Amino acid sequence: MQKQTVRQLARARAREARAKVVQEQAKRERRLAKWGEAVAVALAERDAVVSDCEQRAGRALRSLIEEEGLSTQEALVWCGDGTLTGREVYRLIRGVVDEDEGAAGGDGDQGEEQGDAAGDEEQGEDSREAAPASTGPAESMPG
Repeated sequence: MQKQTVRQLARARAREARAKVVQEQAKRERRLAKWGEAVAVALAERDAVVSDCEQRAGRALRSLIEEEGLSTQEALVWCGDGTLTGREVYRLIRGVVDEDEGAAGGDGDQGEEQGDAAGDEEQGEDSREAAPASTGPAESMPG
């Protein structure tokens, strides 16, 4: 064989090998994109479920405190010892989206209470209502 023919064959084999590598890389990229998308979808679904559950919990807590007249400490007891902290109660209540408002937090009927809750959280206190003097923050409640 002539040198030129050998070189041409070698170049052709190298091009075929590169094409095969590029094709396999493209397949791998598609697989990676598919798995990455599956992860993103699963996490978005999880976030939606968590948000829904937190909305339901926030509404129930709001009912315990506002409709039933319980203090935050009393509501915590009814939710089960160690289930929630006072800060979580405030976060859940503040995060409630009222059906008629469509926005987080609901300024309508919580105005002053929301402000108090935010102030208490910054100061590390867990009760916006007056609790008996012997009752400390929720984290220190026996559990």
